[in-house]
Amino acid sequence: MELSQFPYLRTMILQANDIHKSFGQLEILKGVDLSVAKGEIVSIVGASGAGKSTLLHIVGTLDKPDSGKVTINGVDVTALNEKKLSQFRNEHIGFVFQFHHLLPEFTALENVCIPAFIQGKSPKEAEKTAMELLERLGVQHRAYHKPGQLSGGEQQRVSVARALVNNPALILADEPSGNLDSENAASLHQLFFDLRDALNQTFIIVTHNEELAGISDRTVHMRDGLIL
Repeated sequence: MELSQFPYLRTMILQANDIHKSFGQLEILKGVDLSVAKGEIVSIVGASGAGKSTLLHIVGTLDKPDSGKVTINGVDVTALNEKKLSQFRNEHIGFVFQFHHLLPEFTALENVCIPAFIQGKSPKEAEKTAMELLERLGVQHRAYHKPGQLSGGEQQRVSVARALVNNPALILADEPSGNLDSENAASLHQLFFDLRDALNQTFIIVTHNEELAGISDRTVHMRDGLIL
């Protein structure tokens, strides 16, 4: 695919260069390069143990590479100290996990607001943005329900709203439909494309779902710690 065919794909959001990562004697990533453009939806596929989630965690600044460089929105995140890295992550990266990680004691609306509160936004501003996102995702009527009162599909949509609340440069999703039935999975996958089209969001998705990989703008295949 030529980026020039798609004007919204011209700005590079992510560049990861020569990423190495080992745990003890086990080499997980063996020199991985990955570039992702703004507005692109990229799926990363491969067998368990290929290094997909490790790469996603490093790209998301949740883990550090042993060597190599990760640049997001023009910032070398591998050079940031922990305090600046935490702030950068909050402002520029949204996460969607297989297990929603919603806090059970808070309502859907409150869960979505948490990253905005951490960023320092006022309750009024955070709640306004959060409610707009819940409405966009079709779950505004569940705003005041707690996670235990929501279906799996509704919980995942709330977690997507939470990932979007600070308008991040990059959304990282790790098996986002892994816990959903086929109907809810298909709905979630379509949602990613709707959000890309409406908000020009960028998604990197680790998935075993062949349908999702098949409709992505680009599929990256990993095996034994390398991109093929």
